[in-house]
Amino acid sequence: SYAGKRKVHYLFSDGKEMAEEYDIKTDELIVRKWRVKNALGAQRQWEIEVGEPGPSISGAQESQLIKENSSNPVFVRKDTKTCFQWRIRNLPYPKEVYSLSVEQTERCCIVRTSNKKYFKKFSIPDLDRSQLPLDSSAISFAHANNTLIISVSSVKFTTDLWS
Repeated sequence: SYAGKRKVHYLFSDGKEMAEEYDIKTDELIVRKWRVKNALGAQRQWEIEVGEPGPSISGAQESQLIKENSSNPVFVRKDTKTCFQWRIRNLPYPKEVYSLSVEQTERCCIVRTSNKKYFKKFSIPDLDRSQLPLDSSAISFAHANNTLIISVSSVKFTTDLWS
């Protein structure tokens, strides 16, 4: 463990790697990332599934790069003990503007605004890995402080898994 975090690293027989970081005090999942090898056997970059990527470039180099506008929406997954959760920051519209739907054939959720200013499709890899159905009744959303918070109750899915 380091700096109040516990790291867990998994190597799977198919060559995939998964690394997770947990808060030692709360046991909360902070980061989950995956990495696979390319066709030539070289490691690809880590893909963040939960949490935010850490800083990767020193400040001197970073100032020379092109940066994303800080007011663009930022889509981040941040799970709790009872739900899978996504936060989309920098969305200033009132809650009534947002709609959330489930696309069963593509196994994804869709967020859109009635003013056509934002559209996002995302899947829930945890459900795909466990081959569980995507149930729209388990999904809810809230909006506060320019952030749309989408929650999918994991309690329902773990109950289904064991019943």
